[in-house]
Amino acid sequence: MTDGHDVLIEVDQNPYLAAGVRQVNAIVTVDVGGAPAGSRPPTVAQVLIIDGSASMAYPHTKLPEAKRALAAAIGALRDDTAFAVVVGTHTAEPVYPAGGGMAAATARTRQEALRAVDALTADGHTRIGRWLTFAAELLAAQPADIRHVVLLTDGRNTDEHQDELRDALRACAGAFVCDCRGIGRDWKGEELLMIADALNGSADAVTDLHALAGDFQAITEKVMGKVLPDLAIRLWTPTGSKVRFVNQVHPRILDLTDRRTDVEPRVGEYPLGTWGAERRDYHVCVDVEPGDVGDEMLAGRISVVRGDRVYAEERILAIWTADEERSTGVSERVQHYTAQTELADEIQGFTVARREGDEALALARLRRAVQLADESGDAATARSLERLVDVDDERGTVRLVRRPGDADADLAVEVVTVRRTQTVREPGAAARRDAGR
Repeated sequence: MTDGHDVLIEVDQNPYLAAGVRQVNAIVTVDVGGAPAGSRPPTVAQVLIIDGSASMAYPHTKLPEAKRALAAAIGALRDDTAFAVVVGTHTAEPVYPAGGGMAAATARTRQEALRAVDALTADGHTRIGRWLTFAAELLAAQPADIRHVVLLTDGRNTDEHQDELRDALRACAGAFVCDCRGIGRDWKGEELLMIADALNGSADAVTDLHALAGDFQAITEKVMGKVLPDLAIRLWTPTGSKVRFVNQVHPRILDLTDRRTDVEPRVGEYPLGTWGAERRDYHVCVDVEPGDVGDEMLAGRISVVRGDRVYAEERILAIWTADEERSTGVSERVQHYTAQTELADEIQGFTVARREGDEALALARLRRAVQLADESGDAATARSLERLVDVDDERGTVRLVRRPGDADADLAVEVVTVRRTQTVREPGAAARRDAGR
């Protein structure tokens, strides 16, 4: 039974395996349409967190642009949405409502919030775990269908050990979704990714301060446009099988494997978070009991659910064959997203090698990353990576443009790092799916 929402699921795979092979791979696309006519949109509670540390005062345009971004987000709130503004330093303090709690968005409360935001100053240090814990406390009191946080920082977590941040993330996991943004030069890409991964959100850099308000408005409008909270993939696999992994691979890479909740023997659910009208892709890999030539098996039954409601269901198959041409073929989409995942790993390897001063290894990882980006049609990532090297045309030598410690180069590396899990679809994928709807 469904509730009128348009939810589709599509499986792309090569089901043919050579005798004795047990690994089955499939790309699963989940496609959610808009809200049914006359339906009530999910209720939302949103907390806006702004870094209030001393570094936000420099350059002098940073804090004003951050305030403008908060104003844009507040203006994009749907009427009656519960919201709060929090300033984060070595602690977390309510900006609006000043006494704590959350307010319903109205013309009056928006204006009050804007006045409170306008009075913000920058002073103190950075302790992001405290900020997130405070947001969780605010949201816990809200009966909203969707709980969301937008976090803006210009620096790394200086006043808090990484273990404290990890503890905070574990405590907040599942309580809300967090989209985080880095501005300025001192934030750390891996730190923002860690937050986004744990809290099922996004992480990005806003390198042009004038674009920050538009980004905050877009984030909030996207949240206001959500139509289905708390979707999950339900995966059944046969006796003797093992789920190797379930990964989201578009719009960003996110490992869902360890987030599985067992529903019954051989059936598990993987949380997908809240959805607007959008498509996401997942890579499912299952080991099954190997078969002989001519054997066929249902390797998995995959469905999109919310609680007891099943929206859509598809099958993952395994067919053993002696036809080598069939068994050695790889689904183009499986191949594409495998390369995109390898690209993210190579970028991570590059940043680690660069930080440790191993230029030879850093260059090798960077070359491989550029190759993978080119092969998968990820032109934006390829261009960003190519800016990190300098080619001597006469000698044909390639070297890193600048070593660690150069502010511009360090920022460029952090931008590449924070975007490394963002992926592109294979060329023509959207057109093919639109034709099939």
